[in-house]
Amino acid sequence: MKLYWCPQSRAITALWMMEETGIPYERELIDIRAGSQSTPEYAAINPMMKVPALEDGPVKVAETGAVLAYVAERVPEAQLAPPVGDPKRGDYLRWLFFGPMIEAAFTQKVTGLDLASSTAGWGSYDRVIDVLEVGVKDGPWLLGERFSAADVMIGSSLHFGMMFKLIEPRPAFAGYVERCAARPAFQRSQAMGNA
Repeated sequence: MKLYWCPQSRAITALWMMEETGIPYERELIDIRAGSQSTPEYAAINPMMKVPALEDGPVKVAETGAVLAYVAERVPEAQLAPPVGDPKRGDYLRWLFFGPMIEAAFTQKVTGLDLASSTAGWGSYDRVIDVLEVGVKDGPWLLGERFSAADVMIGSSLHFGMMFKLIEPRPAFAGYVERCAARPAFQRSQAMGNA
């Protein structure tokens, strides 16, 4: 598998996921600050011209949640996704695809966007933050004792949100991010992203 990525970007989430699998993979730098994502060659991999993206033979996957879902199912031995039929599968999928809600809530907060919660797909900033707190407070992970790709997604979002002061460091968030940050795969991905 080949991960298209750039340091200090959303691609760090996919990089963490790849590190959690423990399998060999290739990294290809797409320097988004220099415009490398705007080439026709990269647009053929990800028409949105963003990172991350993943190639696995003839398969091309873009969007962070999709990359995480693909990798979790492609590498079942890493046990990063409950199998179909597992009672935890619904919660897993909900949290795995909750990431865009968090980003939308952050955008709402930063821009002061005033939308009725009934019309915003994410509801509201406050609702997103409260739902996240309930999700991570009992822990240690979103699925209880089982770490999953959903924790990669939510852990990355909360880490980013706390680092940039987009959310207050509620005790449940601080504890959860601390547990994520203690994972060796998280540490390796952060080191690569900061290099």
